[in-house]
Amino acid sequence: MAYRSRLSVVKSAVVTGNVVPSCRREFSWWSSVQPAPRDPILGVTTAYLVDTHPSKINVGVGAYRNDEGKPVVLECVREAEKRIGGRELMEYLPMGGSARFCELAVGLAYGEDTQVLKDKRVASIQALSGTGAVRLFAEFMKRFQLEAEAYLPLPTWSNHHNVFRDANVNQHTYRYYLASTRGLDFEGLKEDLKSAPNRSVILLHACAHNPTGVDPTPEQWKELSKLFKEKEHFPLFDMAYQGFACGDTQRDNQAIRIFLEDGHQLACAQSFAKSMGLYGQRIGCISIVCAEATEAATVKSQLEYIARPMYSSPPVHGSLLVTSILTDSDLKQLWFKEVKEMADRIIGMRVALRKNLEELGSKHSWEHITQQIGMFCYKTVNGGGAQEHMEGAARSSVALDVGAVRDSYGYLTESAWCY
Repeated sequence: MAYRSRLSVVKSAVVTGNVVPSCRREFSWWSSVQPAPRDPILGVTTAYLVDTHPSKINVGVGAYRNDEGKPVVLECVREAEKRIGGRELMEYLPMGGSARFCELAVGLAYGEDTQVLKDKRVASIQALSGTGAVRLFAEFMKRFQLEAEAYLPLPTWSNHHNVFRDANVNQHTYRYYLASTRGLDFEGLKEDLKSAPNRSVILLHACAHNPTGVDPTPEQWKELSKLFKEKEHFPLFDMAYQGFACGDTQRDNQAIRIFLEDGHQLACAQSFAKSMGLYGQRIGCISIVCAEATEAATVKSQLEYIARPMYSSPPVHGSLLVTSILTDSDLKQLWFKEVKEMADRIIGMRVALRKNLEELGSKHSWEHITQQIGMFCYKTVNGGGAQEHMEGAARSSVALDVGAVRDSYGYLTESAWCY
């Protein structure tokens, strides 16, 4: 249709004697392309940048900030940079990335003492952060489990839907958040997963659920593990915030350890963007627990085969940084200290935000601010007709371009308390 319109313009110009510019006469391959829809999360930051209000607050920055609203580079990362600077070559990594990095990453996620690692039953390759890890698994799932369908929590990080869509995997949602309690809809969750076809792939957030900040209790994880066994579901854990939820990396991986102890095969998509502040390094890992070592080697080869036409091999710098930190006892302890400080600060900011809201005299309950965990605080507004995605007492409060964060609590709470 668009091509015919261009032809009519040319014919009309010839009849009237007008000169048609050469660019109008030429056929364009891309004239039918329409602007892509705006990303709902990144769009918040875009709106923030163009807003001229002097008291503006960015509630969607997607990264940890200090009291001045500035990005934070951890001391352990700076020290690791010094140690690898000028000492490492810039050669291509293998298709699967750094084997040493992957070994350390899965040890952190699963626990270094877990039996599946001792038995070499885990296939793992380096990925382009957590997004790339989920995408690799989605592609793998589509190739080797053609009938399986993916179930995602409602709500979940919006990009999860894009990843499975572009991998051509049929996806559904299961109930997760209960607006009336601003907590977990555990009964609805179980009911939906029981109703799902046997051998479905279920996406789970290992800790600090994005965007609700609502996690199951250890007892609920155990009950879910039993349900997964009964339904033969496959758990895919997205672990973007290990250490960032409660400040303890081993407490934050308890869901994975519970499932492993119950004998599940599972997959884990890891990211070091938040926990080490390596946002721009795009460093992550996808790992899949297999039945035995030979199967794990085969699965790894297929993951590498999928990665090859996507990006050939992953970047080297992020893997060097993570490896340096996790293999040096002093740097590792420093990282544990720093990630706990970040987590504790987030918890403290939640307490302060709730206190300010309550002191303003709001008639609503704000308990969910301190009951939810991690970088996200979530609530429904206007009777559930709109979803307010306040990205954390931490994230919404630290992502400022004006003054110190604590000086902005008043404005933030005054804007939010009426909901």
